[in-house]
Amino acid sequence: MDTATPFGSPLYVMLKPAGSLCNLDCSYCYYTEKRRLYGQEGRQVMADDVLETFVRQYIEAQTMPDVLFTWHGGEPLMRPISFYKKALELQRRYARGRHIDNCIQTNGTLLNDEWCAFFRENNFLVGLSVDGPQALHDEYRRSRTGRPSWRDVMRGIRLLQKHDVEWNAMAVVNRLNAEHPLEFYRFFKEIGCQYLQFTPIVERHVSRQDGLRLAPGLTAWADDEQEAQRMVTSWSVTPAQWGRFLCTLYDEWVRSDVGKVFVQLFDATLANWAGVAPGLCSVSSMCGHAAVMEYNGDVYACDHFVFPEYRLGNIRRLSLTEMMYGERQRSFARMKHDTLPHQCRDCRFLFACHGECPKNRFLRDHCGEKGLNYLCSGYRQFFNHVAADMDFMKAELDAGRPPANVMSRYAQK
Repeated sequence: MDTATPFGSPLYVMLKPAGSLCNLDCSYCYYTEKRRLYGQEGRQVMADDVLETFVRQYIEAQTMPDVLFTWHGGEPLMRPISFYKKALELQRRYARGRHIDNCIQTNGTLLNDEWCAFFRENNFLVGLSVDGPQALHDEYRRSRTGRPSWRDVMRGIRLLQKHDVEWNAMAVVNRLNAEHPLEFYRFFKEIGCQYLQFTPIVERHVSRQDGLRLAPGLTAWADDEQEAQRMVTSWSVTPAQWGRFLCTLYDEWVRSDVGKVFVQLFDATLANWAGVAPGLCSVSSMCGHAAVMEYNGDVYACDHFVFPEYRLGNIRRLSLTEMMYGERQRSFARMKHDTLPHQCRDCRFLFACHGECPKNRFLRDHCGEKGLNYLCSGYRQFFNHVAADMDFMKAELDAGRPPANVMSRYAQK
């Protein structure tokens, strides 16, 4: 079998060791409902044989010397440290000279000294979910008993810092915090966050079948933004909010923080401007290089497409190589490009967003064609706003100079 990746990236599969199990009940979470996929299977945690099979196959399938394991959830700290020690032992057993890194995405509320010492000792990168200052975070991120979680998250951040654990922040931009971009951004600077990822929340009111949401693409299409906004939840960010949020936050960042604070979407935008892989799947030209494996070994095309229609198979019966390089995943990868409507294909900024994530493409374009992204107008506002700076930073990169020189353009004003 041809082992060259069809997606132009290393094979990447995110792991769900505790499935969708989580100690929080965030209003906007798209994943906790996935427990209904396996409602009759009792305790939904990864068995030792599934873990070993994954570790062995995942390392063997790589074509690059560096291998990254990503532990996700639900909440992956619902599994004990002993589980991750076992995973590290298996990684060493099957490494065969490869360099292995681990990152783990957590809500931070279960962190303690023992966890943080373990992460520091084993060089884990910790991604921590926090949506900004207390009032903005606690609106949607609460425990299953309704208790706010911000104080617990901040305690977790202080513990990571105490143990010198490398960490970055992952925030969701929703209808509340989108109205406070400067307060949002300055909060992360104040807590010492140098690496910030944020993603817009777009959740539709959709039909359900057997208690589970239907997959994207199997719901109604909106004729315009106004109709689309009636189709999304009350916490979903609006296109106008998203555009204002990005532009306002960018204006603060570009004047003083380029090269000091790394904002994933801004870095990815510059990468697309420079014609290199952006490292962010939502604005990449193709999907499909990043899949997810559930606790029982089921592999799905993408974390946002964990639906029966997008199940590639089970690791106990098919290899990761067969599933990730097979025709079903290749077809999924092509879908992002092949389903672009004419409005996207004619857009001067297609190279910068590639239609963004397919899960958000439920509008009709100005020709009535399906597949326009719900957030299109917000992205277009942002790209227009930053185009001159991106041209400048690309020219600096081409000349071998740091893109942070863009700040000098504002120092003179």
